[in-house]
Amino acid sequence: MTDQPSQPAARTGAQGPAPRAPRRGLDRTGPFDLGDKVQLADSKNRLHTITLKPGGEFHTHRGVLRHDQLIGAEDGVVVEDNRGTRYQALRPLYADYMLSMPRGAAIIYPKDAAQILMWGDIFPGARVLEAGVGSGGLTTALLRAVGPDGSLHSIERREDFAEVARENVETFFGGPNPSWDLTVGDFQDVAPTLAPDGPAVDRVVLDMLAPWECIEAAAEVLVSGGVFLAYVATVTQLSRTAEALRDHGEFTEPFAWESFVRPWHLEGLAVRPEHRMNAHTGFLLTSRRTAHGTSALTRVTRPAPGSRVEEEMNDPANDGFGGSDSEWGPQDLGERGVAPRKLKRALRDIRQGRDR
Repeated sequence: MTDQPSQPAARTGAQGPAPRAPRRGLDRTGPFDLGDKVQLADSKNRLHTITLKPGGEFHTHRGVLRHDQLIGAEDGVVVEDNRGTRYQALRPLYADYMLSMPRGAAIIYPKDAAQILMWGDIFPGARVLEAGVGSGGLTTALLRAVGPDGSLHSIERREDFAEVARENVETFFGGPNPSWDLTVGDFQDVAPTLAPDGPAVDRVVLDMLAPWECIEAAAEVLVSGGVFLAYVATVTQLSRTAEALRDHGEFTEPFAWESFVRPWHLEGLAVRPEHRMNAHTGFLLTSRRTAHGTSALTRVTRPAPGSRVEEEMNDPANDGFGGSDSEWGPQDLGERGVAPRKLKRALRDIRQGRDR
């Protein structure tokens, strides 16, 4: 972006509150300007995020930092408050925003979002169909990846989740993103309407309770060679999705994995793993769409003993694995419902945070 830093608006006397700062996207570089979010880190790496406003001030028990000290300054500058407390000032990164965004539904963490972009092969100009928007964290990553020449159509079953996601995405980009469409409804109903004349999307990304129910609709809209990717939380979801892809017949052998991230402590000779790590958050599963009307090659394997015994697969104790066809609800995964007040609080925090 080439926008130049604007000058702080002049204030004459006490004629009322300062004008609201213009909404600015986080996805930019350059000197700090009015409306930008800035992440302040002190010497103990305690983080504070502020939105730059004309005449604004950041107060802590240690002192006061004037926003005017940052407006027009270079990203990464070190500033002092009126009592000498020093702060490193940086524009928040996408990962910072994702982890701190107000949310209703749980988010996909940066380590998984990065894997989705890589192994889902989300490229500039791609046409992506997403379902299960949640709080908008992955949606933001997908929009950055497809760029202005691509498109993302997101489908969310719950209107309240969709509203939180819309607010978070627009906060990140500074307003509506022209590459994004958001529809409230069921994937199986909405997806076919997006491709009335044949396959119309390059990638399908699902983050939902029962992705196996959406495979037929995904196969209908995916181009030949397109990528199907699902993010699921449990092994039972993983098993049912994999078997549904095999049963469809026009998807390649599914590939599944999970990722762990272990940070390290770095201090002189004390170089060791941190005591905590980002372990299991979910499983990722990918498969490729074959040419329409072409059956996928069946992988030749030596099956584990008992893995395909019909009696075992139909045993009630194994419900959810293999070829199970029972219907699931959130309670089957131990999910707790999101209270309406939590969603209202998330929307309030998003809207207030734009001017903090």
